[in-house]
Amino acid sequence: MAARSYFDWNATTPMRPQAQAALTSALAVLGNPSSVHAEGRAARQVVERAREEVAALVGARPANVIFTSGGTEANMLALTPAIEIAAEKEPRDRLLMSAIEHSSVRSGGRFPSRLIEEVPVTRDGRVDLAKLAQAVAGPSRPSRPLLSLMLANNETGVVQPVAEAAAIVHAAGGLVHVDAIQGAGRMACDMGVLGADLLTLSAHKIGGPMGVGALVRCDEGIHWPEPLIRGGGQERGLRAGTENVAGIAAFGAAASAAGRNRAAEAARMRRLRDTLESGLKTITPEAVIFGETAERLPNTTLFALVGIKAETAVIAFDLEGVAVSSGAACSSGKVAPSHVLAAMEVSPALRGAVRVSLGWTTSEVDVERFLTAWRKLAGALSRGRSVAA
Repeated sequence: MAARSYFDWNATTPMRPQAQAALTSALAVLGNPSSVHAEGRAARQVVERAREEVAALVGARPANVIFTSGGTEANMLALTPAIEIAAEKEPRDRLLMSAIEHSSVRSGGRFPSRLIEEVPVTRDGRVDLAKLAQAVAGPSRPSRPLLSLMLANNETGVVQPVAEAAAIVHAAGGLVHVDAIQGAGRMACDMGVLGADLLTLSAHKIGGPMGVGALVRCDEGIHWPEPLIRGGGQERGLRAGTENVAGIAAFGAAASAAGRNRAAEAARMRRLRDTLESGLKTITPEAVIFGETAERLPNTTLFALVGIKAETAVIAFDLEGVAVSSGAACSSGKVAPSHVLAAMEVSPALRGAVRVSLGWTTSEVDVERFLTAWRKLAGALSRGRSVAA
């Protein structure tokens, strides 16, 4: 097979060697982690070691990590009016979310649609804190809002002002859920610093396997009287079902490696991304890079050029041995206009954008292959060939 370059790390990452080793080792462990015999205790030890590793990545206590089947389930578990805290047993009466959230948050979880309110974002793709403050203070009666705000956007990579937003919501007696799926492992992600009451993680975004995630609480006082999945009482009664021991072990190993290598990997990815964007602009000065002036993840570029359809560009890149995407990989391969760019008030002519996301194995050769492919694609466009819209 001809050499290929993978630039879709925001969709999924390859498994880290540490995660592969942990997965293989855990597959040999016999025993249900809920059993009390020696085999069961051995399986439980694997799960609890991984819980410690995941907790360390986000500055949490291991007891507050709840393993799930992935980020979507973790978001669904978090987004419910029936969240109890030590001092407040009344249900949450509003769900606030930014207009650029992932589809698993935009679905609203277990909140009825009448209790859901979107908060606008600025043109650079950051949640509008003034609008958030207005939304929090909106009802004439006291309210108990839950804000769901991503740490970094999955399409643009723009980092959100989570700590500032959390301060606004907490001052009004609300709770804050942070979808940290794209940010964890690529930027600092400490729950205490962020002011997050709840935080979502996904293994396959940090070098672990698909099908494993976690919802992390800031403290054990946060409780769900009605878990999303009820049954045998696993995960401290908050998520029933026998734990995926091997997947969880790999998740823990990936979290440990991601935390340990984060600074070096981020610096390297940022350098390569800047080289890629410089080359992109040299080839097509009229190309627009979204969120270019805002703080972004070190690995993410979302760009567009008038006259190129995103789906056409993705196919053209693929034929040149380069894997990119047209945005979030959460719609079973469907290509649709970006709700993120619409929220940023981007012209419809530019909403068919291409997302390029790098990772820890991306090389200078990969960047050059991308630029060579883009030069060919842009050249064909300028000659009026079939790649035009």
